[in-house]
Amino acid sequence: MSELIHTCYRIGDIDRSVDFYEALGFEERGRLPIREEAINVFMGLPGDDPRLELTYNFGVDEYELGTGYNHIAVTVDDLDGALESLAAKGIEPEKPPYSVREGGSRLCFVRDPDGYRIELIERNPAT
Repeated sequence: MSELIHTCYRIGDIDRSVDFYEALGFEERGRLPIREEAINVFMGLPGDDPRLELTYNFGVDEYELGTGYNHIAVTVDDLDGALESLAAKGIEPEKPPYSVREGGSRLCFVRDPDGYRIELIERNPAT
């Protein structure tokens, strides 16, 4: 049986990205140098494996995101509280929270320092 073990994308600044993901509740789990080329930073949510791999390539501070990538999604217990906490760190949503369908979970998107979209989905106890 297969298992999705992590998602990886490239970043332009390690500290900036680690700070952003820590603001979302991730924890840095480790760094792995790749010869003289790069460093992989592994991030995970409490109680889970490190499922986010951030790769910093030496000498590269910006990437084109392309048109195929869209987002990763993270659940939160209290979307308004999460957004208030993020706003205190200068992180604002693309637009106010909304539901895709009536009675569905509320959600919104924020962007990390490299422009990657992160969907925040409020856990809905009714679903």
